[in-house]
Amino acid sequence: MSWEERHANTAHTLESSIDLIQPGQHLFVGSGAATPRALVGALVARPERFADNQIGHILTLGEAPYVEARFAGQFRHNAYFIGPNTRDAVRAGRADYTPVFLSQIPDLMRRRRLPVDVALIQTTAPDEHGFVNLGPSVDVVLAAVQTASLVIAEINPKLPTIHGDGYVHMDDIDAWILHESSIPCMPPRAVDEAAREIGRHVASLVDDGSTIQAGIGQIPDATLTALASKKDLGVWTEMLSDGVIELVRAGVVTGKHKTVDQGRLSASFAFGSAGTYEFLHDNPGVLFHPSDVINDPFRISQQHKMVAINTALEVDLTGQVCADSLGDQFYSGIGGQVDFVRGAAMCKGGRAIIALRSTAKSGQVSRIVARLSSGAGVVTSRGDVHYVVTEYGIADLHGRSVRERAMALISIAHPDFRTELLGSAKAMHYVFQDQRCPLPPGSHPDPEHHEWSHPEFGRLRVRPIRCTDEQKMTDLFHDLSEETVRHRWLASLRAMPHAELQRYLTTDGVKNVALIVETVPKADEESCLLGVARFCGTPGGWAEMAIVVGDRWQGSGIGRVLLQELTKVARQQGVRGFVSEAMRTNTALLRLLETVGHPRQQADGDTMRLAISLAAD
Repeated sequence: MSWEERHANTAHTLESSIDLIQPGQHLFVGSGAATPRALVGALVARPERFADNQIGHILTLGEAPYVEARFAGQFRHNAYFIGPNTRDAVRAGRADYTPVFLSQIPDLMRRRRLPVDVALIQTTAPDEHGFVNLGPSVDVVLAAVQTASLVIAEINPKLPTIHGDGYVHMDDIDAWILHESSIPCMPPRAVDEAAREIGRHVASLVDDGSTIQAGIGQIPDATLTALASKKDLGVWTEMLSDGVIELVRAGVVTGKHKTVDQGRLSASFAFGSAGTYEFLHDNPGVLFHPSDVINDPFRISQQHKMVAINTALEVDLTGQVCADSLGDQFYSGIGGQVDFVRGAAMCKGGRAIIALRSTAKSGQVSRIVARLSSGAGVVTSRGDVHYVVTEYGIADLHGRSVRERAMALISIAHPDFRTELLGSAKAMHYVFQDQRCPLPPGSHPDPEHHEWSHPEFGRLRVRPIRCTDEQKMTDLFHDLSEETVRHRWLASLRAMPHAELQRYLTTDGVKNVALIVETVPKADEESCLLGVARFCGTPGGWAEMAIVVGDRWQGSGIGRVLLQELTKVARQQGVRGFVSEAMRTNTALLRLLETVGHPRQQADGDTMRLAISLAAD
């Protein structure tokens, strides 16, 4: 006996299945790639059957004709997450929007705060045990099935069967129709250079062995591509995409260190290509769980080095994240952003990242803003955010003051907007009134970071100085001995006030360059500044050079690497040579310069003038 014959008592035509729905009932429509498109079409084919029917769902793919104005008397949509097919209706007031965490939707359904009387779903054909599978969308669909008094299934033999919690027995299906159709695929997306640069920055925050969550779009795609050099990553994410599958095939994702579902991919829904759906079908290495499991912040926090990667529409100078609205116009939804941000924040070694382009509208509008747009909602609070990333760098906000946050965010905003943002920050008294603008428009881009492993101090890196290094510079100064201070500044200094530090933190990357060496922090640690070197161009192509390394790290080779990297940048900028004023007792500087060339000396009392050519031998 075929499965159709075994379950003939609940078989229906499209028309007869829709006849089971009564006016005034609350309907739920299945999600994403498993949207029951035939049932949706049948709903609006006979609108006279309906009145005051509420239709709730998260993102669906395909048409959503019930939001059209002509059906206003029959249907009212409630969006738990606004998709492109319902956005205009929400903006026009023909549909509602419920701001809600994805992790909480199943419980709200069970408590009938978000009631479901009828669940319209798409499933696989039943197996020999009588179970159908929800395929690529378990998310909140499972809870809708469990709470609905009437479940109507659109059985599609082409839907992939995915292991995990997405099984429903045919005894729990009240009516079914057979409708074979192709699974909607996501078209390939071109990734531009800005997205690739953001992806590289985000990837630098992901350690080997981390567990990752990422969404859909150019930035997540670019980030996943940039993770290709990592090892033994795990995946615990609400959405699986092509990029994740590519990392699995490349051996980058193994799940070796995951603490839940070790060795397997964990998700609640998938959007992707036909190849991705083929990979997921009947694959025991993939487990789909509902949203109250995948998006549960506590479960997220239990993963090994959980890294949550999300995006935003705009971020203000205090770190508030707007991700669901453009001003007072609702655009998408809260989704799982806060669930994963908080889960990653609670995880030992975890990192919560907000990644976004620096501008919108072809560069006309900054996404880093002094204040959120009028009417814009805060999805992720300023206290929850750890990192904000644009194509211009990484702003580390966690545990930082508003002044530090503002300067960090201004430094990764598009250069065309930094002066304006700094002016706003001063007007709001977020920063010092004499604060200089970081990297003014037209400045040379940062040199590449140089990292190496030190036998005594672990991983170290040399990078350009930033305006956000002010406190680290202050700490380094007060950790120097009196002798080191005299050698560096040719005088005894007791303080390094903000006004003085401004000179050292302001560079242009061309004639005025400063590099620092710092420790490379682990996920739950702070980096430590070990030394600074700089040059400032003078007429004739030569440059004044100065270098200082903390007393605890002198003689360890750190100063040599720092000077070598500064020399490399100077040569790239066409600097002919370095000159430096030094005390005659500063023999360490003389020995250090000898690692680059042969310095000429000219004594003058207690000081000497050193000059060293950078011309190629």
